[in-house]
This record gives sequence, structure tokens and C-alpha cells, in this order.
Amino acid sequence: MSIQEELGVELRDAMKARDRARLDVIRQIETEVSKAKSEPGFSGEIDDALYRTIISAYSKKMDKARDEFAAAGERGAEAVAKLTFEIDYREVVRIAIKELQATDAKQLGQVVGHIMKNGPKGMDGATVKRLVNEALGGD
Repeated sequence: MSIQEELGVELRDAMKARDRARLDVIRQIETEVSKAKSEPGFSGEIDDALYRTIISAYSKKMDKARDEFAAAGERGAEAVAKLTFEIDYREVVRIAIKELQATDAKQLGQVVGHIMKNGPKGMDGATVKRLVNEALGGD
């Protein structure tokens, strides 16, 4: 399943669960992809490589924004919490891959299982799976 298809599934699940944080993240990623494909001179495909690039850049941008909101103190607390949600998921995935020394998308199930068993309680399995798949270069 492609990242675009997985995001579609995630979007529907988030809508059903009324999970505003997940909805916002998924919609923003799709917005960033739309911006990229409408840039002058864009001639590539909308594929997993593009999604990985967009998601990576988005994550870095959110990390920087979180630091700026944190500097605003109490006024930025809500924004910090929202940005931390996305960043924390990625950090858990990174740590699990390092712990298991996973290098191949064939190890997806092993990494996801490890995170769901040993990671923070309440993590969304579909989001974890998508992020692990991206990190391991799966399709």
C-alpha cells in the first residue's frame, strides 16, 4: 500500500474517531503535497518518495515551530502539545528501529509489535505502522 493510500485510511479512521490531532496532521501533509506538485517546474510523480520528502520537511518545520511556541510560554502551550504529538510518534519509531537494528521493510511487523508492546500506552497502531513503513523505506 502506498503512503498516499495509507494516509487515506488514516484520514477515514481519524474522522470516525473524531481525532482532531491526527486529522490536522494528515490534512497538512496532503496540503504540502498539493503545494509541491503545483510548484513551477514540478514534473515528478506523486509517489512514496515525494511523500517521504514532504513528511520529513514537515516534521522538521513542526519541530522548529514547537520550539518557537514553547518560547511564548503559556500562550503557546496548546500549540506545543499539538506539535509534540507528531514529533513524539516519530521519535518512538526512530528509537525502536535503532533498538531492533531494523534495516528492511520486511521487519515492519517486528518493529510495530515492539512499539505497541513496549512504547507509550495509547499509541495509534495505524500511525505507528505508517511511520515505521516510511522509516524503513517500504512502499
